[in-house]
Amino acid sequence: MKKSLLRLCLFLISTTVFSQIYITNVTIIDVENQKLIPSQTVEITGNKISNIQSSKKVKIQESSTIIDGTNKFLAPGLVDAHVHFSQSGGLYTRPDVIDLKNELSYETEIAWTHDNMEDVLRRYLKNGITNVIDVGSTFNFLKQRKDFENSDHSPIINMTGPLLTTYEPAAFKGLENDNPFILVKTEEEGIKMVQKELKHNPDFIKIWYIVGADGLDIETSARKNLPIIKAIIEESHKNNLKVAVHATQRITAQLAVENGADFLVHSVDDELITTEFANLLKKNNIILCPTLIVHDRYLKTFAQDYSFDNHELMESNPYQLGSLMDLSHIDNKELVDGYKTMASSQQSKTRSENMNSNMMTNLKTLVDAGVTIATGTDAGNIGTMHASSYQAEVLAMKESGMTNWQIIEASTINGAKVLGHENNLGSVSVGKQANLILLDKNPIENINNLTTIDQVINKGQVFKVDSIVEDTPEVLAQRQLNAYNSRNIDAFLEPYADDVEVYNFPDKLLFKGKDAMRSGYEAMFENTPNLHCELENRIVQGNVVIDEERVRFGDRFMEATAIYHIEKGKIKKVYFVN
Repeated sequence: MKKSLLRLCLFLISTTVFSQIYITNVTIIDVENQKLIPSQTVEITGNKISNIQSSKKVKIQESSTIIDGTNKFLAPGLVDAHVHFSQSGGLYTRPDVIDLKNELSYETEIAWTHDNMEDVLRRYLKNGITNVIDVGSTFNFLKQRKDFENSDHSPIINMTGPLLTTYEPAAFKGLENDNPFILVKTEEEGIKMVQKELKHNPDFIKIWYIVGADGLDIETSARKNLPIIKAIIEESHKNNLKVAVHATQRITAQLAVENGADFLVHSVDDELITTEFANLLKKNNIILCPTLIVHDRYLKTFAQDYSFDNHELMESNPYQLGSLMDLSHIDNKELVDGYKTMASSQQSKTRSENMNSNMMTNLKTLVDAGVTIATGTDAGNIGTMHASSYQAEVLAMKESGMTNWQIIEASTINGAKVLGHENNLGSVSVGKQANLILLDKNPIENINNLTTIDQVINKGQVFKVDSIVEDTPEVLAQRQLNAYNSRNIDAFLEPYADDVEVYNFPDKLLFKGKDAMRSGYEAMFENTPNLHCELENRIVQGNVVIDEERVRFGDRFMEATAIYHIEKGKIKKVYFVN
């Protein structure tokens, strides 16, 4: 009797500890050999891939979790190799670029980034990004990331501390442990600051190699600051830490690589690179993150060109995306008009076109030379939203001439290589961590299919994609407001129920059903100049959201109140009080 009970206990313990997940009949996207392997069954035990074999041969254990992968594609989780958690992506996140502290204090902005870090992480996971690399953070975020180390809803977070820089913007001075910059003036200070960062356990060191701010020409300034750069790199390597360098000029990138840099976090945008330069990067095993979209996102925001696509309108944090449109109603008209004029000027457009052309051409040169490219967005900068901007970056890489296989390789195994994690992450391989995405469509045929995510497997845990981020009533109200101001009819209608009813308060029916709404709003979006809705106040009570709004139609303004009733995750009724 005792022996039988013992055997039963041991059986129950073993089935609990070693319970398994099987993804059956799936096509594996083999990023290392660039081939599709159909009809496979992938076995996951704990948080590791424990076996892969033909579905015809596998024997599935009883009481296992089975995921039917028929007609689906299994890829490694994606890596965003360039993000900034200390920046929200919203309008108020870079006071050194545009000073709006009279509209919203920077202390409020910083508090938001800390308070909403979990939401940001969940949005990354929902978009299939299971590893994020913060290439310029703060000591407070290095501390906060520990809160998410054991969270199944968080991607793996790799992070540096503040940027060691040859130039510190005045707007960030005095922020102590929330400062993303540490100014370094001498070689001795560089060594000392690396040692200071070590106390906070960063995964690597980042240098902001800014030149020209000292009044010298680019190359003279670069060479003047080079001893500091070299001292930081050498001290970091002594302590077994890799070094990432922000270098957007060819000369700063070249000098950084020649002096031991490991990771270049931007494209060279000031000139076309040579084959000799590309070979230097390849010889030194440099990984480069091109960050193609971030500059234009600033210009689009300042020009008030709110051309967000459906993906970004639905996947971004809606409050920070909405903040980008605040320039349409901020009272400081002189400041706003000045930025709009600058961003819309022919000079800015020509400069942007030249930079984009250089970056695109240079990326193709590097790829053709065999340099390792890792996908990264620079998310957190104004207009480059966390998680949702990833696909726009991917499409820009496609435009440069990269093949779909090259892009997927850059987005998975190459991202894992940045910090030497390729033996544990980055491909669908036995023994690697089970960070995977199950896709409904083949991204090798169309790179847009990277967004057709059915399920995410993160650290061995399975998530249906729609369960990762909660659409609260307030989120739905904000999302449709953002789409309204973007004049995007499809994204505007998405939060509404198919049988939605729209009333003039209290009971005059205006529209019933999405088709009727589409007819009315689509015509308004197309024909109304200067259409913009400013949210003046919001009250949330259970499943009801009450928005007090000021709406501009051309030269006219109207004060209104909209009352949204949410049922089953959709806006079911709307009442307008004029």
